[in-house]
Amino acid sequence: MGTQNCKQLPLHYLLNSFNSFFKMEAAGGIALMVCTVAALVWANSPWAASYHSLWQTKLTVGIGDWILSKPALLWINDGLMAIFFFVVGLEIKREILVGGLSSPSQTIMPVAAAVGGMTIPAICFFAFNAGTDSVGGWGIPMATDIAFALGIMSLLGSRVPVGLKIFLTAVAIVDDIGAILVIAIFYTTSLDLPALGIGVFVLGLMALLNFRWGIRHSIPYLVLGVIVWFAFLKSGIHATIAGVLAAMTIPASTRMDCTGFVEKLRGAAETFELAITPGKSVLTNKAQQIVLHSIEHAYDDATTPLQNIEHALHPWVAFCIMPIFALANAGVALEADVFQELVTPVAVGIFVGLVIGKQIGVTGACWLVNKLGLASFPDKTTMMHLWGASCLSGVGFTMSIFIANLAFEDAARLVELSKIAILFASLVAGISGYVVLKYFAPDASEADS
Repeated sequence: MGTQNCKQLPLHYLLNSFNSFFKMEAAGGIALMVCTVAALVWANSPWAASYHSLWQTKLTVGIGDWILSKPALLWINDGLMAIFFFVVGLEIKREILVGGLSSPSQTIMPVAAAVGGMTIPAICFFAFNAGTDSVGGWGIPMATDIAFALGIMSLLGSRVPVGLKIFLTAVAIVDDIGAILVIAIFYTTSLDLPALGIGVFVLGLMALLNFRWGIRHSIPYLVLGVIVWFAFLKSGIHATIAGVLAAMTIPASTRMDCTGFVEKLRGAAETFELAITPGKSVLTNKAQQIVLHSIEHAYDDATTPLQNIEHALHPWVAFCIMPIFALANAGVALEADVFQELVTPVAVGIFVGLVIGKQIGVTGACWLVNKLGLASFPDKTTMMHLWGASCLSGVGFTMSIFIANLAFEDAARLVELSKIAILFASLVAGISGYVVLKYFAPDASEADS
């Protein structure tokens, strides 16, 4: 297995890579907004019955005694969302190995901000719901929807410093880790030990494929990953956890180092040029076809399965899975008395947690870490920028709705109230963050000029 010995990439290449990620997340956030509005309009239209009946349509798959028969809504929340969490797991692994969470100096502030942004909202919710049936929803306001948050931030263009965008992304990654732990530890109600044992065994097999046998082809991991998902689903542990754990077994190393890759490309280019025959295209030039196949194999050896799978799945998650989740889950009836219901403990707890708790937790943690000299603010970022980012971190939407479905699985009305509160809180948080960054924070583009 090769080692990486390339010279450090110029800063603009790294920024271009992040900007591509940022643009995709931002575009995904816009797709989420469109599907959210579509779901709300549909659920409050004369065709509302068709909206609800569509997601209750039963779909059945299985072999022998292992049969799953669930409504379409649960296939989305338990199945498609497992793919989302699989990609989240890949992003977490990448960030820990080589990204914004790979060194203590880069990690301290976003980790502190994420912990503060999870702890204070949970306390806010608990304060309003202690002693009630809804107290179990304390995990709902802890979440941040990175696609929505970056989507709103993208509307500000170059006004927002790149360092702030990277900071918010890192906070959201740590926030996802927290949400995954909360789901695994606190929202697992019962366990089927034989099914769990099968899932753990197959996970161990995936780890052996990577760390012991060096298997790099993605197909074995994806096939075994489906088995892990099925086993975890039957075990009682939410299937999305299987996605994260499976992601941790995906190879993140290369077979060929950078020097070997460059030498391979140079040799291939020379051979390709020598094989050029006037009047003959690549379609009929066997020598050139062999060279192109060798370059393809070299690419496979010089890249990692982790990045290849992540790049392949990320557009599907951003533009298909997440919008479908929004379309299926955001359709709540906004009745005449909806504002009266927003003063119930569960709704107030969610609203205060996301809108106020996030601001206090994230901004306060950043201020404290900086004051203690443990970490400095991101490049060209002021306290006002961080306040704007803390507002945007209150856009909980996708993850908050997901946790609400788990927290109140047997209380449909609490789920509906939670969704309404999440929608209103996310709207207020998004507008607040936009206003702060647009009108109060220094313009990063002017600082560069």
